[in-house]
Amino acid sequence: MIRFSAIFFFTLLAISNRKGPTQIESANQSSSKKDIIITGADQIEKYLPYLKGKRIGLVANQSSLIGRKSSVDSLLSLGIKIVKVFGPEHGFRGNASNGAAVGNEKDTKTGIPIISLYGKNEKPTPEQLADIDLMVFDIQDVGCRYYTNINTLEYVMEACAENNKKLLILDRPNPNAYVVDGPVMTDDKFKSAIGIHYTPMTHGMTIGEFAQYLNGEGYLKKQCNIKIIKVANYNHDMPYVLPVHPSPNLNTQQAVMLFPSLCMFEGTAINEGRGTYMPFTILGAPALKGKYSFSYKPVSIPGMSERPNHKDSVCYGLDLRNYDISHLRKSRQINLSWVIELYNAYPDKGNFFNPGRTNDVSSFDLRIGTDQLRKQIIGGVAEAEIRKSWEPGLKKFKTTRAKYLLYPD
Repeated sequence: MIRFSAIFFFTLLAISNRKGPTQIESANQSSSKKDIIITGADQIEKYLPYLKGKRIGLVANQSSLIGRKSSVDSLLSLGIKIVKVFGPEHGFRGNASNGAAVGNEKDTKTGIPIISLYGKNEKPTPEQLADIDLMVFDIQDVGCRYYTNINTLEYVMEACAENNKKLLILDRPNPNAYVVDGPVMTDDKFKSAIGIHYTPMTHGMTIGEFAQYLNGEGYLKKQCNIKIIKVANYNHDMPYVLPVHPSPNLNTQQAVMLFPSLCMFEGTAINEGRGTYMPFTILGAPALKGKYSFSYKPVSIPGMSERPNHKDSVCYGLDLRNYDISHLRKSRQINLSWVIELYNAYPDKGNFFNPGRTNDVSSFDLRIGTDQLRKQIIGGVAEAEIRKSWEPGLKKFKTTRAKYLLYPD
């Protein structure tokens, strides 16, 4: 059994690889170190003894960092035996386009097998878990129902419960934890790969909190045995600058903050910046020529978006790259005005919501979790009335959510 002094030495050795404060620390640092947000992964001394001597399966991607270094590399250097890495959507290295199939492979640096959990194999199989003593989940989330990392979390928890494996969660802040908003999905017909939980569009929880929610609200046939390493010095209202892109098309902090409001446009005739190096910060379509002066042309970008909406066509619309995010933080709401504005400006309203359909449910409705918002926009319902219709579902969800929180709002 390693003595604590040795663990502390190795912890200092790993953290020394940072070569200065991370972007997160720089964004949140004050005169007191107690005010610096410290992720679960960065608190190595709290979980290293739990990993020692075990065969580890690690659910990770490019956001899984200890300091500035990949958690895979850091844990290997500390003598931890990682036998498999499981990667979510976009793959372990985070360089696959949205929705792209990612196959199993071996990590070229370490030789560790990498198992894809996106596509046909969403859930670890008993065979894949057979030689694992403990699963570890360390992935950055952005707090939206349609961001698929929480789907991966549920499938991993389900597999661990079924195969009597414990799950250690290294928690990370949710950059959009300040907002719990949007209609709550209540009907199974709106469940899809981009939404399987009966939550609002933004749930305001970290991965650790969401895991407790899944356990407590009966999403699993058998509860998963979880241990959570909490984020230190954190509450849901604290701004949090990500140290690395959580996915290829969330490549700026502005995109991360606008994502809850702009992802709904993927179910419309509007391009939301895919096919540019400014995704989720701009909006437009060719049909809006003459309505807006700002323009751009989506193209195929390997690893980001190979087939963007309106590929190779000039789009006209809104430039939100310099939009003041503090407006969202003050309102604690998803911005609805942009989708209402662009629907009203769009000349062919009958086709605004039509692109992309799954089982006769529009892709817009799948993202929203209901068909009511689409119908309300088409019917010209005022934004205030739309939001009022969300209130009963939001009130009920917030009461449920409160039972599972690890951090104050």
